Amino acid sequence: MRKSLMRMTFRQLQIFRAVCESRSYSRAAEEMALTQPAVSLQIRQLEELLGQPLFDYVAKKLYLTPAAEALLRASEDVFGRLEALDMQLSDLQGSLQGQLSLAVESSAKYLVPHLFAAFRAQHPEVSLQLVVVNHAQAVRRLSVSRDDLLIMSQPPGDQALDFFPFLTNPIIAVAPPQHPLCAREQLRLADLGAYPLLVREPGSGTRKACEEYCHQKRAHFAQTLEVGSTESQVEGAIAGLGLALLPRHAVRLELAQGLLRQLPVAELPLQRSWCVVHPRGKHLSPVAQAFRDFIRQERAQIAALERRFGMSD
Repeated sequence: MRKSLMRMTFRQLQIFRAVCESRSYSRAAEEMALTQPAVSLQIRQLEELLGQPLFDYVAKKLYLTPAAEALLRASEDVFGRLEALDMQLSDLQGSLQGQLSLAVESSAKYLVPHLFAAFRAQHPEVSLQLVVVNHAQAVRRLSVSRDDLLIMSQPPGDQALDFFPFLTNPIIAVAPPQHPLCAREQLRLADLGAYPLLVREPGSGTRKACEEYCHQKRAHFAQTLEVGSTESQVEGAIAGLGLALLPRHAVRLELAQGLLRQLPVAELPLQRSWCVVHPRGKHLSPVAQAFRDFIRQERAQIAALERRFGMSD
């Protein structure tokens, strides 16, 4: 090992990770309660120890160099091992303690707090760091092992991953009660194509799954309106801007209140599953392993969650 690498400090790695996260020296300085010159100095010292630049500026944007990507992965391993050590020491004292770093696809954000609450009832000293992302962002985070675990649909097939499905995620078609299609007793997916469809942003897993399914069923929409979130889809559908294909749990309250109606489409719901995912071979912390085991083993609580959110027929 290069002797220069032994001179790196945890503080330097923390500052480096903050710059990588924010892609900004000034925002990293604010997060770390430092001045911007102090951040610049620490990064410069790291570059001297590595003998390579860490960041490139292109069109006023900060990009990670290959050396920075390698250092980021190594720092994740270092801090992950320290976190695991902390949890193991707590475990030796007779209680599970520590933080679970969890990333979830945005349409699962309604469910995960309830899932974690059930887990925390058994392990009250565990805290949660939750990041909500779209499918494309989840795939990128997996590639650098950014989180302890991810909850997502459609794990990518081009990465070495360990995952298992644990909760159904049915996607249905909804419309406001006054929509003419609500008067129909039976519909085909192709019948929806004459009306505008509200869709999520590119990178959304729900959008990708729906586009692939509609293409497979030869259902084509003449007009789509792109909105930035599931909440915007729900509100847009209520306002009459268009139809929407949404996870049933995301509109359970609106369906119960009569603000939206589920359309009787023969080819729906589109059945998908939420999966717990992590890179194959990743060393899981005791907290992450306990949460993974909880999801796999607590079938009664998962079934209760399915019923509560209307995910099973």
